[in-house]
Amino acid sequence: MTRLIVGPFNRVEGDLEVHLDIEEGRVRSARVNAPMYRGFEQILQQRHPMDALAVVPRICGICSVSQSVAAARALADMMGVQPPENGVHATNLIQATENLADHLTHFYLFFMPDFARPEYASRPWHAEARRRFAAQQGQHVRQAVAARQRWFTLLGTLAGKWPHSLTIQPGGSSRPVDTGERIRLLTRIREFRAFLEQTLFAAPLEHIAAIGSEAELDAWHAASQPDDGDFRLFLTLARENALDGLGQGPGLYLSYGAYPGAAGEHAFRRGLWDGRAHSVLPLDTARITEDATHAWLADEGGPRHPRDGLTLPAPGKTEAYTWNKAPRMAGRVLETGAIARQLVAGHPLVREAVVRTGGNVYTRVLARLLELALVVPMMERWLAALRPGEPYFTDASLPDAAQGMGLTEAARGGLGHWVVVQDGKIRNYQIVAPTSWNFSPRDAQGQPGALELALAGTEAGEGAAAPVAVQHIVRSFDPCMVCTVH
Repeated sequence: MTRLIVGPFNRVEGDLEVHLDIEEGRVRSARVNAPMYRGFEQILQQRHPMDALAVVPRICGICSVSQSVAAARALADMMGVQPPENGVHATNLIQATENLADHLTHFYLFFMPDFARPEYASRPWHAEARRRFAAQQGQHVRQAVAARQRWFTLLGTLAGKWPHSLTIQPGGSSRPVDTGERIRLLTRIREFRAFLEQTLFAAPLEHIAAIGSEAELDAWHAASQPDDGDFRLFLTLARENALDGLGQGPGLYLSYGAYPGAAGEHAFRRGLWDGRAHSVLPLDTARITEDATHAWLADEGGPRHPRDGLTLPAPGKTEAYTWNKAPRMAGRVLETGAIARQLVAGHPLVREAVVRTGGNVYTRVLARLLELALVVPMMERWLAALRPGEPYFTDASLPDAAQGMGLTEAARGGLGHWVVVQDGKIRNYQIVAPTSWNFSPRDAQGQPGALELALAGTEAGEGAAAPVAVQHIVRSFDPCMVCTVH
């Protein structure tokens, strides 16, 4: 058996190493190392609770809005305040802008450039993949970067700036939108829609969102040339490279619910998808624990609920290999992300594909692309639902002692903040990020995390410093390591 260290990975957010034990050309086991410690949970200790709104967005430069939303909801939970309808719609617009930008970035800048690698030079589609997706140089990569830049101008109007906006508050949004601004925002959304419909999907968004089965997807794929639009080319590459058999996940999927409505319902509902029973289970956040057995963090008392969590560096632990804890749901390993949202929400295409093949490289990317088609029309509706002159914000007082929980869905999956306030100061603040779930280490029972499990059995090749199959699997989860080691 040989040991291969892959990393630091390029084209991911933050620092990441993967240690692979390889036997007879395949990965026997994997250990995922988040090698950086940042300490945001310690920075927040003994601060005024409202300081969290300024501190936590700085955890990450690409998903700072999601951190803001989770913090605001944790404080709102403590304060017992509900945002008005305008505040709900504005927050959804702000978060959707960031989430869809992350999906676009993942596809064009992180995932697809791997198909332009020399390892695929003999394939008939390689020249076209290089033309479109070569890192930093591909024609469609450059177009996507330009579309992303224009898309983010939405946040100048909705949130004042990006990243690290202070617009999102426990009581809603501090930035009302007037009638003229609403017209300009709709123009930007329609411009982004045009890029998706012309370049990515080569079809109307509603057509893609309505594909309800693999048979319908096959028929749509066959109706034009196999590289007509980047989505169709992705499907072609996924089939030729058997991506539906690569990187099997743990089979349990978590969604905290995405894009709430004024009445508390979610556009993508909350729950767990059990891949064994093919059914949705209720979400009980009281059953979440974090296990620090294999993290360079103190683990006194064993696994803890985040409300009682402990984040204290212990760099001398001999059994540790990462700065990431191991979150578990009732002791079980799970996966989170767009695939989880669509499984719980009941998108028929995603459910059918996952029932057939499981959670894998293909189904993870498929779910992300479908969300681009699903959410842009939602944004158009939220924008139309804004009522000029009506409130965006509800004021409320902050108690001297309370506990709060804030849940949201970042692009990469379920994000939770737990805060405990005593004597008007933060006594404990714990964060469980999506990549904390997906890239977790082993727990006290020796269960590998979702990525560690997905890498087992993967073909590693002979003498490859970074096996391409490993690259596909890692990037299919779209890691954000700086959030993981907050």
